[in-house]
Amino acid sequence: MNAAPATTDFACPRCGQDATARFYGPCDDCRSALRADLGGEAKDVDVAAYEPKMNVTPNQVATKD
Repeated sequence: MNAAPATTDFACPRCGQDATARFYGPCDDCRSALRADLGGEAKDVDVAAYEPKMNVTPNQVATKD
C-alpha cells in the first residue's frame, strides 16, 4: 500500500508564494489573514418548527374507513 507523503510542496492558491503543508490550500500567513478578516464567533440560530402545507390532501387509502 502506498502511503501519502507527510507534506507536499505547492504554490499558495491565494498569494502564490511557495508553501509546504500536509494538504493543499492557503499558506499559514494567508490562513491567519483569512481568520482575522472573515472569522467570527459561532452563534446559535433559532429555526422555526416544521409545519406541513395545508394544501396537501391525504390520499384515498388514508381516508378509507
